[in-house]
Amino acid sequence: MSGRKKIMGYTVIMGLFGFMLSVQFLSIKEPVTRDTRDLWEIREQLKEEQKQQSDLLEEIRKYDKLLNTYDTMGGEEREQALKKTLDELKIQAGLTEVKGEGMNLRLEPLFSQDLIGENTISVSPDLLRKLINELNTYDAEHISINGHRVSSTTVIRDINGVTKMDGYELDTLPIEIKVIAKDANKLFDRVKVSSTHDLFAVDNIKLTAEKPREDIVVPGSDKKIRTGELKPYESGKGGGN
Repeated sequence: MSGRKKIMGYTVIMGLFGFMLSVQFLSIKEPVTRDTRDLWEIREQLKEEQKQQSDLLEEIRKYDKLLNTYDTMGGEEREQALKKTLDELKIQAGLTEVKGEGMNLRLEPLFSQDLIGENTISVSPDLLRKLINELNTYDAEHISINGHRVSSTTVIRDINGVTKMDGYELDTLPIEIKVIAKDANKLFDRVKVSSTHDLFAVDNIKLTAEKPREDIVVPGSDKKIRTGELKPYESGKGGGN
């Protein structure tokens, strides 16, 4: 009797072991998510990641140099330098209005709703994010959509079937996009030949780019920046030199 129990126990254990082994094999053989991107899309993402890495390294060098400069300054001079840096950071964070050379983009229906028989024509979050990423790739410095500033913390997503940007609805056309760039003419030329026009056309949306102007105004963001507990910088701690 005890021998039969041992055999049954051994059989159950081996059965469980075989089951676990088969599950592990299947999990390796068939990953949950599959990368369906083509070679061109992977190269584009790699190029974008390399640019971000280069930008981050440049930022690190810039602020290291800035910290060394502060150390060599006197009291009032240091205060002025800090104020100037604060103003520059506010501009980079999109908290202040910016005026400069740039252009207007417009999204509007390609064909009328009566002609194609659709009740509503709206832009999807994916297309809008793709357009913003493309503008950033073309060295756009400041962007606003329907009077709302696009920043690094901007969220564009579909909420209950409505495209929203930071809570603002973008469910109806036309949509006005203002862009300020280092070289507005170069940005204009690249947008004109961009394949993004075709992607919008599939959704019955026409993307129009106006000629560059010097009086483009991009408003400041009305979003509040949340910061955690801030502590004074101490040399030698937290990566200090």
